Amino acid sequence: MTEMDADVLVVGAGPTGLMLANQLVRRGVRVQIIDRHAGPSLQTRALGVQARTLEIYAKLGIADRALQLGKRGTGATLWAQGRKIGRLPLSERGLDNTPYPYILILGQDDNEKIMGENLGKLGASVEWNTELVGLNQDADGVTATLKLANGTAQSLRVAWVAGCDGARSAVRELSGITFPGAPYEHVFFVADVEMTGHMAAEEVNVYLWREGFHLLFPMRGLNHWRIVGILPEALRGKEGVTFDAVIPSLRKEAGAELDFRNCSWFSTYRIHHRSASRFRDRRCFLLGDAAHIHSPVGAQGMNTGLQDAYNLAWKLALVVKGKAGEALLGSYEAERIPVARRLLNTTDRAFKLIVADNWLAGLFRTKILARLAAFALSRKSVQEFAFRTVSQIAINYRKSPISKSLPGLPDTAPQAGDRFPWLRYRLKADGPLEDLYQKRDDTKFNLIVIGQLLEKPLDFGGLLNVYGIASGPLNAKELARWHLPQTSFYLLRPDGHVGLCGTRLDVAAIKRYFSANLHFTV
Repeated sequence: MTEMDADVLVVGAGPTGLMLANQLVRRGVRVQIIDRHAGPSLQTRALGVQARTLEIYAKLGIADRALQLGKRGTGATLWAQGRKIGRLPLSERGLDNTPYPYILILGQDDNEKIMGENLGKLGASVEWNTELVGLNQDADGVTATLKLANGTAQSLRVAWVAGCDGARSAVRELSGITFPGAPYEHVFFVADVEMTGHMAAEEVNVYLWREGFHLLFPMRGLNHWRIVGILPEALRGKEGVTFDAVIPSLRKEAGAELDFRNCSWFSTYRIHHRSASRFRDRRCFLLGDAAHIHSPVGAQGMNTGLQDAYNLAWKLALVVKGKAGEALLGSYEAERIPVARRLLNTTDRAFKLIVADNWLAGLFRTKILARLAAFALSRKSVQEFAFRTVSQIAINYRKSPISKSLPGLPDTAPQAGDRFPWLRYRLKADGPLEDLYQKRDDTKFNLIVIGQLLEKPLDFGGLLNVYGIASGPLNAKELARWHLPQTSFYLLRPDGHVGLCGTRLDVAAIKRYFSANLHFTV
């Protein structure tokens, strides 16, 4: 084989590419990350960081930095025709589900800054002004042709390529993967403003009205808000539209008493809804906006790309390090395509309902939908479901080829493919209370053994950590909260999702799982 210049070429240094590079480098993979732009983003539209993303940030060691820079949104308040109709209390409903029971309002530029700084600490950096212009795949690797800042071409030999290069992905186009979908007809605007009004402080405010909607996100700093909305019909197609031009529509919907003191950034844009026909072509993968783009409903886009990267990274690292067969990589597409397309379909339906222009849709949105939402959001079960969905902690891979539940587990218990719940428990009956999320090593598999003893140590060549949960009233209460049987075991993948689970610990089944499902060579 020809010697590789790098194990993985990451194309694109936005949030998804930076997450993938961070995860790969910390796992000992040689990464080269490039971007055709001159430097990091300065102003960005994506700004909602969900709980599941913060859980991933914590394993990278950057969650505290994100919390310092961001603004915690503790709830979401819904308005219709200027009247408050309901509230989703994120903090209350997420309190027992995750260490991060809120949405963190943090711009994409700050997310990139944090991950870029961390990548530097790991000994890697982005090569800016470097564009991918050619790909040639063969059985052993990929030859990539790069266009450098001075206009010269460079050939690079790598084992794998990850396309994290956005909606106009060169990796996707050079791989011949189609990107079906279309743009929405509406023009949107985004603005960073200093303002006061009757908005619910420290919360996301959602305004529904007959002509569309506005989203107001609380930002770091006094009276600092990010506004996202639909450009009024009279302004569409006009050149040089300013924030002053949209103020009348804002005051009409969100209240005449709104006082705008300063606008530091204003931009208009269009939104597409698209999904790549495939997320992989042999040795090339698509992630983030290169694979899927959709409406901003629910602040899901950036977070979905980050989870793409987290899903692929541990698999790719094991393959590169010779600890797994290449067949494992097939599970990336099998797991992430359903998530992306389900998200695309749900956000598309919600978005069309919210932005439909005709008078009947406007009436439905502000009268019928508003009343239904008010009733639903008054119910605790709906609030909990909404939090788990929006926070992305409910995403599962139950239908994945590498998810296997053994017979005997009740249907109410966590199943293979689920994100393992956030547990606080005692490893020893008289020991201190511990947080499994803090203890779990996400560079390895983690075996959770409940109510039984492991007869002899297991580590599968250094790939496995084992944790036992002792009997006792406090542990029993915590297990019951998540319907975890007091005699059971859960083999967690590095990303925290359950790979294999059952009742009585079955070491032979674990060995078969590693061999047959993950193709391990240990």
